[in-house]
Amino acid sequence: MSSEQGSATLEGTEFDLEDAVMGPTGRPYREFPEPAPLSSHGPARVIAMVNQKGGVGKTTSTINLAAALAEYGRRVLLVDFDPQGALSAGLGVNPHELDLTVYNVLMDRKVDIRAAIHQTGVENVDLLPANIDLSAAEVQLVNEVAREQVLDRALKKVEDDYDVVLIDCQPSLGLLTVNALTAAHGVIIPLICEFFALRAVALLVETIDKVQDRLNPRLQVDGVLATMYDARTLHSREVIARLVEAFGDKVFETVIKRSIKFADATVAAEPITSYAATHVGADAYRRLAKELISRGGAP
Repeated sequence: MSSEQGSATLEGTEFDLEDAVMGPTGRPYREFPEPAPLSSHGPARVIAMVNQKGGVGKTTSTINLAAALAEYGRRVLLVDFDPQGALSAGLGVNPHELDLTVYNVLMDRKVDIRAAIHQTGVENVDLLPANIDLSAAEVQLVNEVAREQVLDRALKKVEDDYDVVLIDCQPSLGLLTVNALTAAHGVIIPLICEFFALRAVALLVETIDKVQDRLNPRLQVDGVLATMYDARTLHSREVIARLVEAFGDKVFETVIKRSIKFADATVAAEPITSYAATHVGADAYRRLAKELISRGGAP
């Protein structure tokens, strides 16, 4: 009798495990709650989107996470902190035709940050744009006093206007990225599901630790976001497994799958949430926004 009961219990356990839908990160898939509307706006929580490796989906994730947060009533400021101006171009702003950019805000104290901020075609999302001028800031800031805190000082003037500020950093660990980390409360690390991308993260984490220790004690890693995931390949699955092994719960349960629709949306200068509102990619970024809010990474 007891042996039959044990067998039944075992069978029941197996049945439960089979019933649980496992997500790509190896954890049971769960839905995150719909965020409650905010009764007021600000002060903003500043999040730096950082990875010194290029081509990991950083700018795509910045635009689409912002659009998803805006759908849930959050006011978002996007800061283009890459001299290539990809974030600005991705929102339909021609970076080469701008008189005022984040460069002017950094280098000239007389420039009001609000004069450089643009409204975008996405409701509740504003943009502080950048262009190639920003590449000069890295050199010019070297001789400035408190050179690591210039962006932080600028953003403090508008922190009460927004709920979230997302900084799209350039693919390097230079002075501009250190400025972004010094201004930020949290860091999101977008990471393409490839082995070489995984190797580069150790150096990034070391930089984050140094900034936390010497410049910004409040800084924390909000999460590691796996991008360009392809469930059909063993390689993608192995990289995710290694990520979870290294970062544990810091890895977002939401995973962004590879899709040509993201490139199409970029060409259209729209976030995927409006360009293809019902696409799985749009749903993934909405889920990421809900996960970030439920983790306390955004109000």
